[in-house]
Amino acid sequence: MKTNEIVMNGGTLEARERELAPLAGGQVLLRVEATGVSFAEVQMRRGRYPGQPAFPFVPGYDVVGRVIAVGAGVAPSWIGARAAAMTHVGGWAAHVVLDADALVPVPEGLDAAEVVALVVNGATAWKMLHRVARVRAGQTIVVHGAGGGVGTILVQLARLAGARVIGTCRGAQRASIEALGAIAIDYETGRVLEQVRAIAPDGVDAVFDHVGGASLRASWAMLATRGTLVSYGSASTRDAQGSAWTPIVLNMLRALAWSVLPSRRRARVFDVWGRSSLGANAMLRPARFRRELREDLAQVLALLETGALRAQVAARYSLRDAGLALQRHERGDLVGKIVLVPELPAAARAAA
Repeated sequence: MKTNEIVMNGGTLEARERELAPLAGGQVLLRVEATGVSFAEVQMRRGRYPGQPAFPFVPGYDVVGRVIAVGAGVAPSWIGARAAAMTHVGGWAAHVVLDADALVPVPEGLDAAEVVALVVNGATAWKMLHRVARVRAGQTIVVHGAGGGVGTILVQLARLAGARVIGTCRGAQRASIEALGAIAIDYETGRVLEQVRAIAPDGVDAVFDHVGGASLRASWAMLATRGTLVSYGSASTRDAQGSAWTPIVLNMLRALAWSVLPSRRRARVFDVWGRSSLGANAMLRPARFRRELREDLAQVLALLETGALRAQVAARYSLRDAGLALQRHERGDLVGKIVLVPELPAAARAAA
């Protein structure tokens, strides 16, 4: 069987057709309904995403689709079932081969683009909010980049948990962020710390920071006693030179140094694969990692199914227009996540 896929080779994206190898034991073949575009692919194109493979490779961090074949040892009941998975790479294709253990069931009737907008982003937001910071009703939190794929979900999940949310965003995103229930702060003014202190003079209970670098110092200063800073990215170093791991290591060293201070505040570095912790680590403790992923995404998808959580699909592009989708992502003017589908109807392509 052949499939179509998008190959990344540095700054170049190329469409190709490839013959799929026979399934090995424990594997499934997924016909892709939707796959996501994220900051990870922006960095991969520059060769600056930690752990990315050597060029050329097929990018694509998450997928949603339907199982059409299974290998030996996989329950036949998977055939025809809908599923989602975090792939790290390989998702920008019409078909992907996955380990059955990596699959998370997806309810019928949900829009594939909306589901994929909640896979990596939803797992990240849920775990940071409920397993790391343990945000409770009545608390106040700050979400940096509240208009992004993770940020829009963090805002909603925190509001559902009964927390007050301050969200930083571009001025053009303010109305959208306020519609999600957050107090919006325009970070382009350069006065984020002062505005947060005006809203929460005694400090906030948690800050979720994807920016890294100098932003972490301001985020740490926002915390109240026993507050938690969660660092989950280094977007400020997008165009930096040198090792892609350096900003992450620096964030971890800062978090470690701050956490031993007698301030009764905490700093944690979060990675969705668990590489920054010894807890649910995809490599060191894969069974626990897969269990928590299934549990967390089940919660998120249940909220989507009931309408309590709204997936923020910023735009939809055909797989063949992945280059245009990446360019749109880099402009940073959208709210939510950009999604690719193997083939988009002509009317939808025109709208995008």
